[in-house]
Amino acid sequence: MSNAQARASVHTGAEDANGPVVSFRDVSKVYGQVKAVSGLNLTLRPGETVALLGPNGAGKSTALDLLLGLRNPDAGTVEVFGTTPGRAIAQGRVGAMLQSGGLMEDVRVRELVQLACDLHPKAYPVQEVLEHAGVTDIADRMVNKLSGGQEQRVRFALATAGASDLIILDEPTTGMDVTVRQAFWGTMRAQAELGRTVLFATHYLEEADAIADRVIVLHRGRILADGSAAEIKAKAGARRVVFDLEGPIDETALRGLPFLTSLSVSGHTVRIQSTDADATTHAVYGLGLYPRNLEVTGLGLEQAFIAITDAASAEENN
Repeated sequence: MSNAQARASVHTGAEDANGPVVSFRDVSKVYGQVKAVSGLNLTLRPGETVALLGPNGAGKSTALDLLLGLRNPDAGTVEVFGTTPGRAIAQGRVGAMLQSGGLMEDVRVRELVQLACDLHPKAYPVQEVLEHAGVTDIADRMVNKLSGGQEQRVRFALATAGASDLIILDEPTTGMDVTVRQAFWGTMRAQAELGRTVLFATHYLEEADAIADRVIVLHRGRILADGSAAEIKAKAGARRVVFDLEGPIDETALRGLPFLTSLSVSGHTVRIQSTDADATTHAVYGLGLYPRNLEVTGLGLEQAFIAITDAASAEENN
């Protein structure tokens, strides 16, 4: 990124420097009998990098549509930089990278990015945008000849065609290979360091764990958890116990262990999740078993996410 880009990327209006970037207040959106978003309250602050997680149907896409003014809430209010989403976008303060759509087919990549720059109130030079998004090598290619990963990089170029203060990314690395994904997130870290707010929805939970300083878990249109990745893991209230056993394994006996929340057996390896790992491990010895290669660790973000959403589903179904 050039020095000119770095200077331009930080909004100069001091009037909202400490105010919320995004504010959802009691927001609901209903489709027939389905509550896609239910009484959602959410505030994003300047400079945050926020991961939005949730199973399919959790309300992530609807929340992003409301944030971008693509849909209107049935109840409540959505504000971006203290005004309506549409007005904030017209001011050039919001850049968005959607998971699909948004690409004209019968044009070259350079022409499409040039159009985005021409339309942005605080645009960067088109060549800088191409370099910044890593699409210089495909700039003269027709958009309808791109691979899925290349399309995502072009969408990123469109989202960062100007000095927006909020960048919204919906499944941004879908279709990208590992090397391109790493380069992409390196670029996004640089954006956050310049004071931009980055909100991204992803199914790659390792990305959320590595990139986000705040994680929000949505489930059936409401927030189940909101905090750092470490806080989300702690909220799951379980630890992971892994060990090997020799000889035949009696799964029925293992399922009777105290504080057990899940159990899986693969060959001679037993994997357990427990809300009291010490008591569970002690009970394993109490069964007369001798576990080898015993490991007790905290849950990863993926396991914590599954534990939290499964617990919520079980509670709602009772």
